Amino acid sequence: MQRQGFVARLRGGTGAQADPGSHGPAPAPGPDAAADVTALLDVVGVGVLRVDPELVVAAASPAAHALLGRRAGALAGRSVMEALTDHRAEELVRRALVVGSASGELVGRGTDAPTLLLRARRTPSGDAWVALEDVTELRRLQRIRAEFIDNLSHELRTPLTTVSLLAETLARDAPGLPPRVAERIGKIEVETGHLVQMVNELLDLAKIESGRQPLVVDDLDLRALAAATIERIALFAERQGVRLELEAAPAIPHVRGDGARLGQALLNLVHNAVKFSPPGTPVTVRVRAAESEVVVSVADRGPGIPPSALPRLFERFYKVDRARPRGAGGGTGLGLAIARHVVEAHGGRIWAESEEGSGSTFSFAIPIAGPETAATPGA
Repeated sequence: MQRQGFVARLRGGTGAQADPGSHGPAPAPGPDAAADVTALLDVVGVGVLRVDPELVVAAASPAAHALLGRRAGALAGRSVMEALTDHRAEELVRRALVVGSASGELVGRGTDAPTLLLRARRTPSGDAWVALEDVTELRRLQRIRAEFIDNLSHELRTPLTTVSLLAETLARDAPGLPPRVAERIGKIEVETGHLVQMVNELLDLAKIESGRQPLVVDDLDLRALAAATIERIALFAERQGVRLELEAAPAIPHVRGDGARLGQALLNLVHNAVKFSPPGTPVTVRVRAAESEVVVSVADRGPGIPPSALPRLFERFYKVDRARPRGAGGGTGLGLAIARHVVEAHGGRIWAESEEGSGSTFSFAIPIAGPETAATPGA
């Protein structure tokens, strides 16, 4: 009966609850159903708290007690601050009660303290569900991956820089060499350039994911940022025979953001659009205000992207071979992943729209006002 009472409290009642469509109280879950629900919560390793509007824990699952290192029954009746001993958790639940949902991570203060992912959601009755998940091992593996990429990239950077300089020196002497030799030297120079770009972007992505490159946040005019980005890539577009266009209203609300990081994200989008555009076609950068955010879009007239590839565009190393024209040069598959991390670190969103044969539009939106910009990108 203790487990049955726990499930009833999680449901927001004391064992029986009226069914809006019936003429009497709904039957309480039987002992078997209650035991099944509790066992399921324990198996998946997710702790569950039910918190009332006064930020007091009304009920807690056995897994929640285990994750928080508390004895059975010790959490009910305590405030969120007492239960989780972290003011960030209290603010997270308070925000969920106001706006509907919130999530975040709590990192313990000891070397062996777990890292808990908290997800809170307001219930129709006005209480809040709080799910606790131990992500300590996941974060450890992510750190190992980031450190491996970081170390590998550093080890590769020096020899690649040397090879690149040697290839550049050979290329200067190419006019006096046999044509076949000159052609091969040119290929060495191009492929070395691709490797150097990949190493640099790997290092960049590792820094972003690990949080070692915090955002320098300031008031930012995305219209001015778009104009500066077009100027930076104008020479490359001219060589490709592509026209760059900027469409923006004279007055665009400012956002809070890191100009260097958002400029990098936009540069990646514009570079891709130019690279995959046929000569003589335009690439249009649009900046517009939309409700509570500013939207920046980059539209091209390239070959487009298959619908099946759209969900995976922002994954690391993912490439759409069918959207790469011959001779356009290979990319690293990291530019869009970097753009996604940068945009999401600003509390924004990024997406792509495309129709095969009719071009593609890549867009991102940054909030005009709202929650503070995250200092550390998510993984």
